[in-house]
This record gives sequence, structure tokens and C-alpha cells, in this order.
Amino acid sequence: MSTESCYSPDFKTDPYWWDAAPPETAMAALPGDADVVIVGSGYCGLSAAIELAGRGLSVAVLDEKELGIGGSTRSGGMVSSGQKLVVSNAIKGVSEERRQRLLDESLRSFQFIKDLVQTNQLDADLAFPGRFFGAYTPQHYTRLQAQGALLHARTGVQVHDIDRTAQAALVGTNYYYGGILVDDYGGLHTAKYHRSLRQLARTRGATLHSHAPVQQVIRRGAGFEVKSGRGTIHTRHVVMATNGYTGSASPYLQRRLVPVTSYQIATDVLPPGLMDAINPRRVMISDSKLNLFYTRPSPDGQRILFGSRPAVFDISEAEAAARMYKKLLAVWPQLHGVRLSHSWKGRVAMTFDKLSHIGEEDGIHYAVGCNGNGVALMTYLGFCIARKIAAKHAPACAFDGGRFVGNPLGASQRALVPLATAAYELGDRWDGRKRDQPAHA
Repeated sequence: MSTESCYSPDFKTDPYWWDAAPPETAMAALPGDADVVIVGSGYCGLSAAIELAGRGLSVAVLDEKELGIGGSTRSGGMVSSGQKLVVSNAIKGVSEERRQRLLDESLRSFQFIKDLVQTNQLDADLAFPGRFFGAYTPQHYTRLQAQGALLHARTGVQVHDIDRTAQAALVGTNYYYGGILVDDYGGLHTAKYHRSLRQLARTRGATLHSHAPVQQVIRRGAGFEVKSGRGTIHTRHVVMATNGYTGSASPYLQRRLVPVTSYQIATDVLPPGLMDAINPRRVMISDSKLNLFYTRPSPDGQRILFGSRPAVFDISEAEAAARMYKKLLAVWPQLHGVRLSHSWKGRVAMTFDKLSHIGEEDGIHYAVGCNGNGVALMTYLGFCIARKIAAKHAPACAFDGGRFVGNPLGASQRALVPLATAAYELGDRWDGRKRDQPAHA
């Protein structure tokens, strides 16, 4: 099938997730005063609102556009227990004491989201099939084995070594050279989860307001004046939970976050038996490339969702779909002839040290920098920020404190993304030359 004919007749450039739970317009009038104003209605902001309102504080959540239109519902919906800290080398160079605290806290975030969903009976399609990390080259397989051993040693999670022979039965492809399977890994329906968090926040007493872009936050005595496109709120506390959509209202965070656009596609419903052939255990999948592929079944097991960054510069969703279709077929030639129903993109907030950060700057709280690993972690960090605001002696969080470095090159954040993407593509092409070499070569 040519890329020109890869589109389904009802092809959409909106996230697949929105078919079941679209973003929400919430035009209730803003309160004049609130104990806490939260800027951003993603998982982090809503989690903070749920905890703060549950402790009896008045909370207003403001979003620039519809509730649920940002990065949270544009993600792949994979739920990590901290593996990415090891696999991405984010903890490299961190002190031994803090390294263990970061890993422990990441594991806590995994348990936190499980408890949150179960205790409150949230409609989120949360499941834990595990995640396969595929090796792009034989050398990468050796590296993944070492990282898997380290992950198990430091966290106790179950990691299985999957050689190339066993891989075919697990993920139905010979594209990779083996890999590791991590049991403690899950996935959920991003938009259903978001809708459930909105409902829970309102049940606790928080108010949610769409189409209220925050233009300025001004210190007024012991509190703040939050000026938005729909009015001004006086508040004691402000939480910035804007992540990849951070704007000029927070120049401090803008200098420390690099918004990266990631793209995803969804296939039409697969023919009977095809999912069983390519992913019988319905595991989450990503690989060892710099510009990695990440893919998973839809929660109902009927479609394949596939993500990557298909071009150096940002492109349209339709053009991205055609390019990513080729990448999808490289992994699974069996999908030839299956058309694409959706293509979408969303912004991920990357940090220069690859770590998420919570903290306080000029009295304004923040929790940002999910680095593509935000479903469980940002939900948990929203809770941590809320606990810090509401409790006098809140337990310390490993992601709080430490130096939050800004752009070390002094270049435009916008210019960094294509430069980094081009470097990643060159690195992957260089590694690709070694794909037929044995691991010891």
C-alpha cells in the first residue's frame, strides 16, 4: 500500500483517545478569590487539585483552552514504575543517595496511580501487561541487559531477558535484536483517565475553568494576583503545572523546559487474529534508538498505536502519518494493507538533566518536566506539590530541590529541538550500520 492510500476514509487529525472522552469546555465564572490557583489542567494540575480540595482548601484550575486538550490526553498512556530513569541514563552522575531516592519515589508514583484509580473506581482502562524494550542493534541488546540487571538490583522489579528467538513470540517482529521485558509496567486510556480526574476534582470541591489563559502572576503582599483572559483571581498560592505548554506567564520555567512535539498514529481495527500474531500479551513496546519508536495496543486490543518523531522540523499530522506508516511497517510488515484512522501530535516537556522537577520560585510552586514519562509521575508530583502546600511537615520529595538548570547554550529553546532531532537521526543511522554485526564486534 502506498503512503497516499494509508488513510482510512474517516481519518482524523485528533487523538484516538478523544473518540471516547473529548476535551471539555467549562465556562463557569472564575471566583474572585481562592486558596490555590493551579495553572494547567493536565494530570499534574488535576491531581494537585484533588488533594488540595480534599484537604478543605478552595481551588481553581485554569487552562488556556479546553480541559484535556493538552499533552496529558495526547500521550501514549504508558504507565512506568521508574524504568526510564535507568534506561535513559537520567540518574547518571547523580549522587548514590539521591539516585536511590529518585528510584524509590518513582516506584511510589507507580503504586500511587494504581491506588488512586482503584480507591476512587476511576474509569481509566488501567492494565499492567508489562513493557518490552527492544534493542535496535546487537550492541544495544548487551546494553539493555546491563540496564535491566541494574533496574532489578535497585528497585526489585521483575526484568526478563528476551533474546531474538523468544522475541518473535512476544512481539511478532524480527526488527529488534532481542531486549528486556519489565513486568511492572502498564497502560491506560489517557482521555478517560483525564475525564475521571476532572470528575473527582469537582467532587472534592475544586472548580475547573477552560479558555482562561494566564497572562501574568503578580505578587501582592503575602499572596498573588493571577490575571487571565477571563478575569483576575486573588490567591495565597499558585501552582504552575503547564509542562510542555508553559507560556510567558512563567519566564523561569520557559528557560528550563524544552517543548518537544511527539507524533502518534492509530490503525483501523485490525483483522481478526492479527493482534494475537503481533502482540499476543498486549505489552507496551519501545526501543533503544535515540529517536525511539513507542507503540502499544489500544486498551480494547483492537488497534495499534504507534509514536515517534518523523521529521527534524514540525510537520502536519497528515504528513506525519504517511511517514510514520513506513516506520510502522518496518517493525510489522504484517500490517501492510491496514489503514490509519488517526494521527495527532502533542508537546512533551524535556529538561536538560532528563529529570522532572518540583519546587518553588519567587513563591510560585511548580511541577514540570515529565520527559515523556509523565502519566504516573506527574500524577504523583501533583499530589506532592499539594501536600507541600497543605501540610506544615510534609515528607520531602526526591524530585524537589537540587539545581534546576536552564538552557546552557543560550540558544532559543525552539531551535534546540530540530538540532537535537537531527543529531538523534544521525546517531541512529550510524548505529544502523552495525545492525548486522554481532554484539562483541
